[in-house]
Amino acid sequence: MNRFKEIYQRNGISNETLLSHPETRLTASAAVFSRHYRQVWLIGDCQCLITPNGETFSNPKPAEEHNARRRAAFIKKALSEGKTVEQFQQHDDGRDIIIPAIIESCRHQNRDFAVIDGFPIPQHLVKVIDCHDATEIVMASDGYPFLRSTLAETEDLLVELLRKDPLCIHDFRATKGLMTGNKSFDDRSYIRFTLP
Repeated sequence: MNRFKEIYQRNGISNETLLSHPETRLTASAAVFSRHYRQVWLIGDCQCLITPNGETFSNPKPAEEHNARRRAAFIKKALSEGKTVEQFQQHDDGRDIIIPAIIESCRHQNRDFAVIDGFPIPQHLVKVIDCHDATEIVMASDGYPFLRSTLAETEDLLVELLRKDPLCIHDFRATKGLMTGNKSFDDRSYIRFTLP
């Protein structure tokens, strides 16, 4: 928390502004494994895959699905009227229409959903997954639509998705798509480890 406060102070952002406008805060998500409790804690929009049962757990923001559907509907309509995928990859007008809703949802962070932003994280908003029988755990950011037990398999599924649906508006709907010059539609982090 102190590191966040240092950054806020260095940039002249007052505590009053941060309290009245949470959308101005730096935010991060994290998946944390507690060896002591044998649990995964999801803070923000991240995910995990627990083996041997192969179940995936995610923790999306409350309005994420609604915003993704709204963006997808806008883009599909525009495509049917003649706009091209390439045009949306240059500038995503669909994302533009949901940005106000995304900003509005950020005003509720650490009230309706947990994030790391330098302010107290309400414990009841942290998603807790018990892993007492787990033999292997994968933790990842939400930039991977589908988790598998190897990074190669997970990357292959992402590549296939972006080949078929670069705007992320069909089977997997997202609040943004693959933009020209980028390798994916969102950030990606992945870690896998085994348990005794």
